[in-house]
Order: sequence, then C-alpha cells, then structure tokens
Amino acid sequence: MAEADIALIGLAVMGQNLILNMNDHGFVVCAFNRTVSKVDDFLAKEAKGTKVVDAHSLKEMVSKLKKPWRIVLLVKAGQAIDDFIEKLVPLLSAGDIIIDGGNSEYRDTTRRCRDLKDKGILFVGSGVSGGEDGARNGPSLMPGGNKEAWPHIKTIFQGIAAKVSTGEPCCDWVGEEGAGHFVKMVHNGIEYGDMQLICEAYHLMKDVLGMEHDEMAKAFEEWNKTELDSFLIEITADILKFKDTDGKHLLPKIRDSAGQKGTGKWTAISALEYGVPVTLIGEAIFARCLSSLKDERIQASKKLKGPPKVQFGGDKKSFLEDIRKALYASKIISYTQGFMLLRQAATKFGWTLNYGGIALMWRGGCIIRSVFLGKIKDAFDQNSDLQNLLLDDFFKSAVENCQDSWRRAISTGVQLGIPMPCFTTALSFYDGYRHEMLPANLIQAHTYELLAKPGQFIHTNWTGHGGNVSSSSYNA
Repeated sequence: MAEADIALIGLAVMGQNLILNMNDHGFVVCAFNRTVSKVDDFLAKEAKGTKVVDAHSLKEMVSKLKKPWRIVLLVKAGQAIDDFIEKLVPLLSAGDIIIDGGNSEYRDTTRRCRDLKDKGILFVGSGVSGGEDGARNGPSLMPGGNKEAWPHIKTIFQGIAAKVSTGEPCCDWVGEEGAGHFVKMVHNGIEYGDMQLICEAYHLMKDVLGMEHDEMAKAFEEWNKTELDSFLIEITADILKFKDTDGKHLLPKIRDSAGQKGTGKWTAISALEYGVPVTLIGEAIFARCLSSLKDERIQASKKLKGPPKVQFGGDKKSFLEDIRKALYASKIISYTQGFMLLRQAATKFGWTLNYGGIALMWRGGCIIRSVFLGKIKDAFDQNSDLQNLLLDDFFKSAVENCQDSWRRAISTGVQLGIPMPCFTTALSFYDGYRHEMLPANLIQAHTYELLAKPGQFIHTNWTGHGGNVSSSSYNA
C-alpha cells in the first residue's frame, strides 16, 4: 500500500535527522540505505514510535510511495549519486522526482537535470545547510533544477525548513538546473570568509591588545548585540570562554592548522572562471592553506624577522571598536562579492535568481545566519536590479561609517606584523571599486582602447632600449 509522502536514501546522521524532521511535520517518510541493516537499526532506535516506514530494496521503497514518487538522495557527492540514479531510473515513470540533497558540484546537477529531463523524470539539486542540528530542527534549503517538481515538494521543503522571526521559511525555489547547488556553493564560500574575518579580529585582540580569553569572549558577546548579531559571532564567544577538563581554556591547545572542503574552493575557482573579483573568499581559502603549513611555519618563525613586539599604547576600548567596525565593513565586502558572483552566474546560465529570496534563505538554519542578511533582502526588495550592494544606500552609509576605523585597524596590524589577508583584501577591493581610474591602462599599453575612441583598438610594439615604436589600429 502506498503510504509514504517521500523517500530518503542515506542514513548517516544528516539523513536520519532530516527524516525525523519530516516526521515531526506530519510527513510519512520511507527510509532506505544501501546497507539495509542500518534501516532496521534506525527504525528500532532513533525512529522508534514514529510513522517512518522501512524498505529493504529500491523496488520495495518505491512501492510504498504516493505518486508522484519523491526520492531524496543524501549520499556522498559524485559517483554515488550517479550510481543510485542509474538504479532508480528503470523503476520510475514520467513525472517522478529525484532530489539530490548533498554537496554536489553544480555542473553535475545541470548534467543530471538535463539527462533526466529527456527521460521525463524531474531532477532537483538542493543545497542543505545547517549541519546535523539544522537537519533535525530546521535547515536552510536551496532547491533548484526542474521547476515542474517544485509544486510537488514545496509543502515538504518549506515545512521542515528553518523559519525567520516573521514565520517565513528559509527555503524557496532558487532557479534552473544547477542554480540551487551554485547558491549553496557561494554560501559555503561566504562561510569561509566570515570565519577568517573573525579569526583576524581575534588575532588583533589577542596579539595587539593583549586581551585574555574571557575578556575576548565578553567582547564578542557585546558585538553580538550590534550589527554583527550572528550565529558565528555567538559561538565564537562560547569557544573563547570554554575550558578543558583541567580548568584551562581549550582554544590555545587546538592545533592552528585548518583544512578545507571542496565547496569553498569551488567558489574561488568559479570566481576566476567567470572573471568576478571574489577576492575575500579566495584569501580565506589561501589562509587555510597557509595555516596547514604548520611545520614549515615553525621553522620560519625561528628565522624570519618581523617588527619588534611592542605594547599597545593607544586607547584600548577605542581600538577594540575599530576592530569591530573593520570586521563589519569587511563582512559587507564579502557578501557584496558573493552576490556579484551569483549575478554573473545568472547572466551566464540564463538563471532567474531572486537575490532577496536567497538572503532570506540564509537568515536561519544555516552557519552564516545573521540579522545582517535581512538588510541584504531589504536592499534587493527595494531594487531587484541592484548591481552591487555597495550602491545601496544602507550599505554605502555603513561602509562610510566604518571606513576610518577599518583603515586604522589594518594600518596598526600591518605595522605590528599581524597577517590580515581578508581585512586587507576587503579594503583593497573597496578602494579599487570606488576609483574611476585604475592603473590597468599601463597593463593595456600593448593593445589598448582609447577613452576618446571606444571600440577602436591600437596595437603598439614596444621594442625597448629607446628603439622605434610601431603601431597599428583595428575596430572591435
């Protein structure tokens, strides 16, 4: 008897938690896993007493589904997704829906969407953010793909998603083909940027101001009552004051070597591919790469000299506020760059993206959730054609109000030898973007377009050594 509203394949913790979340919201879920003993264990333990039903084969699974069949894949990205699709296709009919909820590369999602469309099967690639806790209590969901599937999954997706204070779900249709996974990729890149910016603020507090851990924790708690109100600022305060079993702070004991997953790196690669200056996320990734060279850095620290360590002689409270404003201004730049990349991808692939809606999807349930995202939604609600967040009145004024502090924090850190790759690249981007003229005319001196004659290009052969210069022109 068909009784399940949806099936989910993959019973790692994320999968289990999504199933329990769906069950809490009144949806009957059929659970399946390649290792079928996990299905029995799940039904006997975590799902005991729920309406979750089990399946021990894909054929049994689809037999328990209501039409159209809705099947969520929450397995490892890559070949495993293709393998399951290959096994599912012979069992499905036109109008049935496959949903990939993993961290798939957006090009793979586009390919699968097109291949399955030819077979009459509707494919959805959905970003799922918030980790295991979000999956259980309300994630941020970013579905994209074949839009014909949306009416059949909307109630379920928006039902289980996180809700903002107004009750709106952190989930809406993103766009065509790989758009959902592209938006999730940019989300993860922004997450890398946010985390690195917080690390640089922490570094300045610790090594310039000489603040103790509990003192820094208190500062972050206060910052969380300002424009920086966010999940990451909140947990930073918790991390700073957390003590190990010996009563000493845990943070100094943790190895300062960070790894990285694919999606953050993919954001930087896409930025290079599409010519968008997403410099802050790129620097955040390279900062992790540099941190991983721990053994080399230990050796270098014994040989390479920087400026002498001196005690900070200025107003501590005032400089702490400078750091806060530098963090806020840099955060604005990071999101500005992220939305620039989204806009460029939409242009390239013909996607129709709702930028305000995307900001709302990130307001809750995900790692980068913050009050700040509401201002981004407001900006795009006021002007859906907004070219750049910095041109919105709110963000323009916010950066202007932070600018003096931003420059003081960076210049002080540079003079004292503190690495601040994301603070500095954020300011460089801002200064570059606000300049009408940049020195790129020197780069273009071999083949150039005159300001007075747009569309006419001149090629000049500079021989050097005071030799002759020859030129030729052509129209674009």
